Amino acid sequence: MTDLSGAPLGPHDDDKPHEECGVFGIWNAQDAGAMTALGLHALQHRGQEATGIVSFSETGPEARFHTHKGLGLVGDVFGDARIMASLPGTAAVGHNRYATTGATLIRNVQPLYAEFEFGGLAVGHNGNLTNATNLRRALVRRGCIFQSTTDSEVFIHLIAISLYTNVVDRLIDAVKQVIGAYSLVVLSRESLIGVRDPLGVRPLILGRIPHPDGQVGPNNSKEAWVLASETCALDIVGAEFVRDVEPGEIVIVDNDGVRSIKPFGDRRGRFCVFEYIYFARPDSVLDGYGVYEARKRIGAELARENPIEADVIVPVPDSGVPSAMGYANESGIPFELGIIRNHYVGRTFIEPTDQIRHLGVKLKHSANKAMIEGKRVILVDDSIVRGTTSRKIVEMVRAAGAREVHMRISSPPTTHSCFYGIDTPERGKLLAANHDTEEMARLIGADSLAFISLDGLYRALGHKEGRDAGKPFYCDACFTGDYPISLVDLDEDSRARPDLLTGAH
Repeated sequence: MTDLSGAPLGPHDDDKPHEECGVFGIWNAQDAGAMTALGLHALQHRGQEATGIVSFSETGPEARFHTHKGLGLVGDVFGDARIMASLPGTAAVGHNRYATTGATLIRNVQPLYAEFEFGGLAVGHNGNLTNATNLRRALVRRGCIFQSTTDSEVFIHLIAISLYTNVVDRLIDAVKQVIGAYSLVVLSRESLIGVRDPLGVRPLILGRIPHPDGQVGPNNSKEAWVLASETCALDIVGAEFVRDVEPGEIVIVDNDGVRSIKPFGDRRGRFCVFEYIYFARPDSVLDGYGVYEARKRIGAELARENPIEADVIVPVPDSGVPSAMGYANESGIPFELGIIRNHYVGRTFIEPTDQIRHLGVKLKHSANKAMIEGKRVILVDDSIVRGTTSRKIVEMVRAAGAREVHMRISSPPTTHSCFYGIDTPERGKLLAANHDTEEMARLIGADSLAFISLDGLYRALGHKEGRDAGKPFYCDACFTGDYPISLVDLDEDSRARPDLLTGAH
């Protein structure tokens, strides 16, 4: 497969920004390992390359940690009852991985686990550190021996060399040295800890599972506690939402309950706006906004900004569906499923010949000809990255007999790479970084192309005055180039590893 310039694409590239990672942790629950597997299943959309769980049990002759990791989906790695039986205990942390730094190798699969002077510690990390290269060099010079190629291992070594005595103080010492976007779940013998970066770019929420009336759980507790990337992971384990972990906050859950530390003070967050556009599951609630309703509002604003006469609104499934519904409701044009997605296509499907490779888009999408033939079609999608998939979708809809094909995108043009944990190509491969909208329309073969404006996106998310350039509410660097966190490795060392800095693997 190639991009529009003819450059080859990687085996996992489907012309979408990929979903960083998902984290889950639970404390004081029976069968914590199995509960974590369920939570990771709900977060599968955030990472499909690898998954892992570390649990802690105090039963038997001694307290100990248990771990299992594997490449593949949660159901494949944890589908065997014998594997789940090997993860006993009342506390656990888990991680779904999509590689933003480090190759897809078993040694890079998280949670990362290490034995320290104070005992065992497991760390799961969602995000990306922008000073990881500099920190890694300094740590190696000090004699630290890295076992993985991920930036996440920096946390392990910073905790190890800290001169503080307890786990929480060592963790605070570590996070004060890193720069970047991160949400962490950390498990020790004494506690489950959640950490969110000072700007809250990556999501993390706190949930609670009350035990049945009159019953108590492990350690005579009245409830179990959950940390997770999204609220959809609470629903599957029967937990109730308590609150978002705040930007720069450390939440400590132990047998005495929940407490909070804010080592960075109170900060105004810059939550990743692309969570609302694409990454998060539609049934999740993030920073107080329901994702499904947010996407419908974005679609409605898109219709107000970019109307055109047409016969049918067709979403590019699945991420384009809510925005297409909003567009249809606002425009009064009928909504139809004119493209059907095949949900049973694996990410590593072998494409052995040029002919099969050219037909690759049909593995995932098929035209519903009866809804398209002879009609003026508006295709609604969430984003255009390289433009490869958009071009193939337009070709497919035309081949099904559409009279006209207009494309509407529920995000502003993606003109800059992400360095905060989203896998995007380097800027030179982003279609919108090199072409204006009319040129992009011609390259993907559409009769017209339009994007929601940045102010329109903000209005759809409840900010009526649009984006306040002095105090933006979100991280929108992929649209603006306004990077709210210093890109230390990129700024200080042009020779730094490109897989750490550009998202290219």
